[in-house]
Amino acid sequence: MNEKSIRDKSRQQGVSLVLFDMDDVLVHYDRSVRVNRLARLSNRTPDEVVHAIWGSGLEAQADAGSIDDMAYLRQTSALLGCTVSLYDWLEARRESMTPNVEVLAFAAEISRRCRIAVLTNNPRLVETHIAGLCPPIAELFGAHVYASASFNAAKPCAEVYLKCVGALGVAPAQTLFIDDLAVNVEGARNAGLLGHQFTGHRLLADELREHRLLDE
Repeated sequence: MNEKSIRDKSRQQGVSLVLFDMDDVLVHYDRSVRVNRLARLSNRTPDEVVHAIWGSGLEAQADAGSIDDMAYLRQTSALLGCTVSLYDWLEARRESMTPNVEVLAFAAEISRRCRIAVLTNNPRLVETHIAGLCPPIAELFGAHVYASASFNAAKPCAEVYLKCVGALGVAPAQTLFIDDLAVNVEGARNAGLLGHQFTGHRLLADELREHRLLDE
């Protein structure tokens, strides 16, 4: 089913769920802040940290749920040549995130009309510790913050979207997915969801009004 057909069906049935990405949608994410904290901890350069964690594929494995949280922390420590505790990891992640107040306000308004949830490419640690990492997200979304690792797949794989909406008991065609990355939005559309690429809160507001989820 193409995007137009999905939109037509959605207009008939209504959007029952708005599914938000987290980084660079609900929060402004600055990976360099996270990298710099780990660099100071390990006495390595930021480039060495990026190569060790992202260049090695470790972060992608954690996002896809291929390794559990403790193995992820152990491998992070081994790659950086120092002990990276749970506290160290969470602090680095927390400092890299700043709430996007405009989008969070949209989500709060939407929640009065339909269900809302979060699907983020991240290790389970983010899902488990979201209350400490970003209290506004935890307060607004409650238990419905899902890390891709919990579904043993990562965006843009169709499996992760389908498992997420399935866990929420919502049909893909009645779900609007919002992400800053075009590849992830395309993945959602391929799985039968509606998709919107986030480039700013004004265009997002237009999209939400089209689905009667925000007032004019």
